[in-house]
Amino acid sequence: MTAVINEVLSAPRQLWRGFTDWLHARMPKGLYARALLIVILPVVLLQSAVAYVFMERHWEVVTYRLSAGAARQVATIVDIYRTFPTDADHKQLQRIAAMDMTMELTILPKEPLPEPIRKKSLFSLLDKALTKELSRRVTQPFWIDTGVPGNLFEVRVAMDDATLRIRASRNQAYASNSYIFFMWMAIASIIILAIATSFLRNQIRPILRLARAAEEFGKGRDVQFSPRGAREVRQAGAAFLEMKRRVERAIEQRTTMLNGVSHDLRTIITRFKLSLALMGESSEAAEMRKDVDEMERMVEAYLAFARGDGGEPSAATDIGAILEELKADTERRGLTAATTTEGEPWIVGRSAAIKRLLANLVGNAQRYGKRIELSAINTGASMVIHIDDDGPGIPVERREDAFRPFYRLDESRNQDNGNSGLGLAIARDIARSHGGDITLDRSPLGGLRATVTLPL
Repeated sequence: MTAVINEVLSAPRQLWRGFTDWLHARMPKGLYARALLIVILPVVLLQSAVAYVFMERHWEVVTYRLSAGAARQVATIVDIYRTFPTDADHKQLQRIAAMDMTMELTILPKEPLPEPIRKKSLFSLLDKALTKELSRRVTQPFWIDTGVPGNLFEVRVAMDDATLRIRASRNQAYASNSYIFFMWMAIASIIILAIATSFLRNQIRPILRLARAAEEFGKGRDVQFSPRGAREVRQAGAAFLEMKRRVERAIEQRTTMLNGVSHDLRTIITRFKLSLALMGESSEAAEMRKDVDEMERMVEAYLAFARGDGGEPSAATDIGAILEELKADTERRGLTAATTTEGEPWIVGRSAAIKRLLANLVGNAQRYGKRIELSAINTGASMVIHIDDDGPGIPVERREDAFRPFYRLDESRNQDNGNSGLGLAIARDIARSHGGDITLDRSPLGGLRATVTLPL
């Protein structure tokens, strides 16, 4: 039984799911647009409901009542024409129609009535109402035209010996001032939407400021932010500032701790060196000196990786100039290098940290390749930097492992003596602290391509 019910309901569920997916794809994604839609949609629905009720009730009822009055006047003119044949020239009847009914009466010779006129959409309600009311009160054949120039309508009634042509203002049979109602509705809607837009913009602006502050802080830039706006937005801003203070305090504590560790480790290493110097020259002392030097390099690399470059302020940085410096350094090593830059080379970041990031990647390429190409592309939203070499490359399944601290690859790209294995880890740490990242891929030169993406 349950299976049958589920099968019956599956089609409506799929239709509903398809409709919700379609609607979700077309709904605005921004908070400001969605909030504005929340205000606009009820106003539009309310105004539409009011307009419908007005059109179907008030406007139609008024038009029918006015048309009924005009039809009674036309019927009165027809009855007087038939009842008083003694008024041969019909001057009295024309006077009564003009003075008491504000209608223009013309006695035409007997002639066939014109063909019915196609109803005009603007006066379709008047055509319908006037035709219905005349049919109830006038027994003779008649013809109407509600679109006579000069804001008039015309009725022709076929009598036995003549044709009565009656003209009157459409205002006598039609609620023509209804546009005032719609005009007031439109003006009221515009005023409501303008007020709603102004208030919503003021409420959305603090949220956008908070989002920009969080984005700037995520890129490692100094943020000047103070909570504003509604109570809930202020609470979110205060929570962001508290989080920012905790992060900065944690970084400061880590830096202080590492400075102490660095001092203690350097002191011990210095003692080792002094003891080895007093031991004199021997094969054992030489091996120990080598180990101490290696330990010193590893300690310095680790401390540099753990300490980071958080104390440097963000400033405008010329990526093109940094690439030119790295190109010159590569050529001094006897390697081939080339640089290209597309678009503006400037970004906002910590200059020394970015230079260290790129130097680590270029140093990695120098170690394993003989030809290096450096390129920077400004996409308008970010700076994309490619470092290509013609070395042996890294297997696809091990590229992510290359970013792990102290991770050593196979012999084809094994680190030389003095290399701690932290270059790529430090580079990615710096890139991510700026809100960017580093990826590895196959280079067009046949070796490894390191792609750095940094926000502008």
